[in-house]
Amino acid sequence: MAVLPIRITGDPVLHSPARPVAEIDDEIRTLVADMFETMDEAPGVGLAAPQVGVPLRLFVYGWTDDDGVQHRGVAINPTLWLSPAAVGEPDEDSESEGCLSFPGERFPLRRSQSAILQATDLDGAAYEVRAEGWLARIFQHEYDHLDGILYVDRLTHPYGKAAFKTQRKNSWGVPGLSWLPGRDHLED
Repeated sequence: MAVLPIRITGDPVLHSPARPVAEIDDEIRTLVADMFETMDEAPGVGLAAPQVGVPLRLFVYGWTDDDGVQHRGVAINPTLWLSPAAVGEPDEDSESEGCLSFPGERFPLRRSQSAILQATDLDGAAYEVRAEGWLARIFQHEYDHLDGILYVDRLTHPYGKAAFKTQRKNSWGVPGLSWLPGRDHLED
């Protein structure tokens, strides 16, 4: 297994829809193992293949809820069904999220409170997870990556403006930038 470089906003692979996984083979199994290692080292609660430069429709997730239940898995060629999101401004404390492709920043974003994830696992078996709260948020965030959407693309004013300023200040938004978990600097 290996820790992979994580692409930063501006890299074309992050802003384009990913392709379906055609076959679950050893190459995909290795990619998934490397993605788990990368996510854990970052640390993060989810990581989509485009974030490590692979334009395929798969993501990994790993999160332990307040009851100590660990939610960990891989979603290959997922479909996501959402409840309607509440209307109004997002709460800065309970609805803030971050992204490994927009490192070190957190902004509030209103998301649906519940979701149904349908996907395939590494054995090729179809499965379904009904998620509420933070797990539903993780699924929505990672699924967006598969469609070429970063959470900062969904931010409303004034948070979208703040994200844009952060991107400009860090000289992000151009192809070829990445960072490697375990290191403190960005690579290009």
